[in-house]
Amino acid sequence: MQLNTSAVPDRGGDLVRVRMDVAYDGGPFSGWAVQPGRLTVQGALEEALEIMIRRPVRLTVAGRTDAGVHARGQVVHFDLEAKEWHGLARGQEVDPGHALVRRLRGVLAKVLGGRVGAPVPYRDLAGAIEVRRAVIAPAGFDARFSALWRRYSYRIADDAELWDPLFRNTTLWHKHALGVDLLNEAAAKLLGIGDFLAFCKPREGATTIRELQKFEFTRDADGVVIATVQADAFCHNMVRSLIGASLMVGSGEQSAEWLRDRMLAKVRDSQTKLAPPHPLVLEEVLYPDGGELLRRAEQTRAKRSDPDEG
Repeated sequence: MQLNTSAVPDRGGDLVRVRMDVAYDGGPFSGWAVQPGRLTVQGALEEALEIMIRRPVRLTVAGRTDAGVHARGQVVHFDLEAKEWHGLARGQEVDPGHALVRRLRGVLAKVLGGRVGAPVPYRDLAGAIEVRRAVIAPAGFDARFSALWRRYSYRIADDAELWDPLFRNTTLWHKHALGVDLLNEAAAKLLGIGDFLAFCKPREGATTIRELQKFEFTRDADGVVIATVQADAFCHNMVRSLIGASLMVGSGEQSAEWLRDRMLAKVRDSQTKLAPPHPLVLEEVLYPDGGELLRRAEQTRAKRSDPDEG
């Protein structure tokens, strides 16, 4: 198949910005972002879209998840020419977005299935990425910069009796009992706008100042601890660093003040622990009403150049 080499439609044409909501099992992937020679979520989606649209399509994502991190509520956008968008229906009386989702599911199954030479567990990954919906985005929408916040969850089983093999790929099996009240006492001290350098792997030229809007721990009906972390955006490794440090507090190794002290010290050292990625799930990304999308995107761009994620 001969493919157009342009990844962006001609700006002189009538462009349509598409919002696509995506869920995926991050276990088999080397994270979201394209990496040469590695299987990534972005790479698989862009390969499938290129087959459909007959040219490269570049995706912009709400948050670039690390290797092994999952998503239920990931959001991306990409631009098509109007004729490309309407052509997805292939002349039928169906919504182009519905047609895109249906056709993309089939193409993804081919892209992810039957991967010759891959390790046995990863030879057939059909279904590891699911596109939930595709719609024309409101004016001013940017999947990355228009977002008000991202919300993650993290599951922790802190008792061997809770170690369910059926959930081992999405739950941390922690060997020490955790004090939920102590965890919440420590987490509450980090809320608000602050410099999270101590909990980030900083990128050159990018700020580590973030607004942590929610950081709390609860036990579900089965006794599993669920961490909820919500912020306007996350710098690289921030969520896993926050969880890793909190586990030291919850198990009694450190005091409730320790998290806040580390944040104020702005130091990354051997005590900076990354929690494993497999229990981490991007649950939801929230955007403002249509009239505020462009303003939000402009405000975010002015504050930071790279709001991603981990």
